[in-house]
Amino acid sequence: MAMVGLARRELLLGLLAAAGVPAYAQQADAKPIRIVVPFAAGGGNDVFARQMAKGLGELRKSGVIVDNKPGAGGNLGTEQVVRSAPDGSTLLLGHTGTVSINPALYKGLKFDARKDLVPVAMFASSALVLVVPAASKVRSVADLVAEAKARPGMLDYASSGSGTGGHLSGELFAQRTGTKLNHIPYKGTNPALTDLAGGQVQMMFSVIPPALALVKGGRLRAIAVTGDKRLPTLPDVPTVAEAAASLRELAGFESTLTYGILAPRGTPDAFVKELAAQMLKVAGEKEFQSRLDVEGAVPLLGGPAEYAALIARESAMWAAIVKSSGAVVE
Repeated sequence: MAMVGLARRELLLGLLAAAGVPAYAQQADAKPIRIVVPFAAGGGNDVFARQMAKGLGELRKSGVIVDNKPGAGGNLGTEQVVRSAPDGSTLLLGHTGTVSINPALYKGLKFDARKDLVPVAMFASSALVLVVPAASKVRSVADLVAEAKARPGMLDYASSGSGTGGHLSGELFAQRTGTKLNHIPYKGTNPALTDLAGGQVQMMFSVIPPALALVKGGRLRAIAVTGDKRLPTLPDVPTVAEAAASLRELAGFESTLTYGILAPRGTPDAFVKELAAQMLKVAGEKEFQSRLDVEGAVPLLGGPAEYAALIARESAMWAAIVKSSGAVVE
């Protein structure tokens, strides 16, 4: 019976191939796709993954589930995907931290996300917002730079932890402006923002949603965003680069977190291309993009080649910042 079943399966795959339908795609569709999010549920990574899973499942007419695997700054879940079979059933929700920063930040990693994963497609970019306490006399980037130069090493900036986008954005800002800032790492965004609102620290490069609530509540002042354009959620807040009119050293300043999907190295090219086309279709829909807007992100669409090129650029940039900051984790 087993041999008969095998023969029938091979015949079916042969007929599908003759009809122009990739046999691999038919096999992949038969099993659900698991998108591993290397962080806890509830954050932007998780929200984006669930929105993508919903749209992808509807498009493929098959199950797409989200599996949260937090730990070790995103390395636990990332390694799980690296070690998974390259059969199209396990994917990673990747972002700048896990893919481009962590390989330089963690010395003891037994894998390299840049080499052991293949980019499928990117779909979003999220700027950070530079915030100060509402009571601060700092009202612009120029004010902040002047204050930092007048009091070298006396301004504290908070982050959600060493090696995070907020920490390294502060390092980048200090390097570009020739100032010395004192980094204060916290165990998470919320406690950092709480101390900032209370005046215990003087500034922070924060992810948008939690900071936005405090800005609208009058407890924090947003003085700039780190993307190349102003955000729909903060239309009156300039970009850091806009300060270049008076501060040339900030010309072209940009520090963003990008999001996409990656697969284990060795996943067949045909499946990667097929999945990329489907993902970009989902990411181009209004429902998906409206969710990005709520999270303070904007669409950034690109297939495997575009995503690979972006990862290479981000990796080179952040590796240099990690090295100069001394933030390497043993």
